Amino acid sequence: MSNHAISTDLLQRGKKVKLAIFDVDGVLTDGRLYFLTDGSEFKTFNTLDGHGIKMLIASGVRTAIISGRKTQVVERRAQNLGIQHLYQGREDKLVVLDELLGELGLSYEQVAYLGDDLPDLPVIRRVGLGMAVASADSFVRQHAHGVTQARGGEGAAREFCELIMRAQDNLDAAQTAYL
Repeated sequence: MSNHAISTDLLQRGKKVKLAIFDVDGVLTDGRLYFLTDGSEFKTFNTLDGHGIKMLIASGVRTAIISGRKTQVVERRAQNLGIQHLYQGREDKLVVLDELLGELGLSYEQVAYLGDDLPDLPVIRRVGLGMAVASADSFVRQHAHGVTQARGGEGAAREFCELIMRAQDNLDAAQTAYL
């Protein structure tokens, strides 16, 4: 999402964000599930997405994962990135959202969510900044506040993180720290 492509509405919504929540399959991954003959599975993650999440955390935004599936791979990825709240094997994501907001004392408008499929839609529609990845289900894209240019697992999470950081005037400082 280039600078000029971000709407004023998305930037206004992003300013209020104190918690960013990510789905996993189709958002942090390309959505494909890989099963080995022994029954275990593996996932591939994008390093650009990972660094975007680390930068977002460093800028003061809390992070969470809510996934309907449960795997050790996701637990390890969350730990590696410093994601503070991990909920796996939870089909009703809105119930998890309410639990998390109660624990953190936040309101819906202070939350951003990035998803891709119908189980994500109740949260996308409830939070202050509900976005879909470019590869999301068309019905989900239609009802999200915004859609990333990148597909899930291919930089969409980075784009989402940078949008929030840009809205909060933290992106330039995070990037220029590497010059």
